[in-house]
Amino acid sequence: MASPTPIYYKQNRLKQLRAFCHAAKTGSISEAAERVFLSQPTVSLQIQALERELETQLFERRGPKISLTAEGEILLKLAMPLVEGMDKLHETFSAQQGLLESGELHIAAGESTILHLLPRTMQRFTRKYPKIQVKLLNVTGGRDGLSRLRADEADIVIGPLPNVPEDISYEPLVTYAPTLIVPTDHPLAKKKQVSLHDISPYPLILPPPNLTSWRLVDMIFRQHDLKLKCGIEAGGWEVIKRYVEMGMGLSIVTDLCLTGKERLVRFSLEEYFPKRTYGIVLRRGKYLSPQAALFLKMLQHHCLEGSEKKE
Repeated sequence: MASPTPIYYKQNRLKQLRAFCHAAKTGSISEAAERVFLSQPTVSLQIQALERELETQLFERRGPKISLTAEGEILLKLAMPLVEGMDKLHETFSAQQGLLESGELHIAAGESTILHLLPRTMQRFTRKYPKIQVKLLNVTGGRDGLSRLRADEADIVIGPLPNVPEDISYEPLVTYAPTLIVPTDHPLAKKKQVSLHDISPYPLILPPPNLTSWRLVDMIFRQHDLKLKCGIEAGGWEVIKRYVEMGMGLSIVTDLCLTGKERLVRFSLEEYFPKRTYGIVLRRGKYLSPQAALFLKMLQHHCLEGSEKKE
């Protein structure tokens, strides 16, 4: 007579995989136990059962912390979509029936993206799906957005991503040009065009050095044997625009943040700086909720409309 043990394991495989995925994401058995509302010994036993069934070691154990083995990495890629899909089965089923009357959508984006790229889509989305609760997470820099995505604090990230990690997918939506902005009464404002040599004597207002924008400007200046002169470090393009208007310095921004209503003179710097794309950032293998899928479809449509109008 066959042993009932394999059948028992199969019946409990979802629980085992859920415990495994949370342990992999947190790097801790105790934190995984808190997330799945089980005791620490129970989670340990579930993971051990998986290891026995698969005849492999899934984690390397170093004191209280654990890390995935190569086999564990493979299982995580296979298991995560299954676990997330089962956890959100009710929402998916409701969506297929056209009953998306509730649920949450967490979107991470930078200030300029929230202020200038998303409003139109956000307005239409909330009007069409008023019972979906949208939470906008204002992040600073790509690393912050990626950390929110990997921690499952955000369903999607919208913004630029110059370097795409292996566990992340990126779909560009729109492209914006690098632009110099100067006060209307500045000596450079009278010129028809400016060069990096024209800019270099003047102090710039830039985001902090830990952000991509600052590092890119510094790199381009050094490539042209020029020294970057940073007068003020300020977070957020809206603050920077205001300070430039007040005559406190110049700045190099992405023209996404420029509405044409600012009291500024602008110059294209496409000769020196690459254009910047803004797009959809997702974690590979992550289950995409129906709410996120609806929002992304609407955002893609609006971006396409905008590009057609420009042409």
